[in-house]
Amino acid sequence: MSGPSSLLAVASFLGATGVGLGAFGAHALKSRLLASDTLSTWETAVHYHLLHAVAMLALVACARTFPSALLGSLHVSGWLFVAGVILFSGSLYGLALGGPRWLGPVTPLGGLAFIVGWLWLLKPAFSSDV
Repeated sequence: MSGPSSLLAVASFLGATGVGLGAFGAHALKSRLLASDTLSTWETAVHYHLLHAVAMLALVACARTFPSALLGSLHVSGWLFVAGVILFSGSLYGLALGGPRWLGPVTPLGGLAFIVGWLWLLKPAFSSDV
């Protein structure tokens, strides 16, 4: 499995885990997150997690219609979104559950991966092949 197929598999997994973690936070963890005043942190993690799962699905759709010359850029953006979910949302999930303080500086690295992933899409956007 490579190219758009691997991104589709990962996007599907991220979508499923995002919904699962959202439900888990809203139900099983709600009282704990409210007590520690970290419910909004959890919700932010879920929001970005799901948003980028959907963005990856859009990349897969684009990869199936754009010329092959642009597939590399779409692929790089997709994997940067994966890194962002792991680093940004993952660190926020950990912090919301009282994880170690070193997770705090990890969050902006995930945000940076998201930003670079979006900016990486400028290459195909300005390509004459689109």
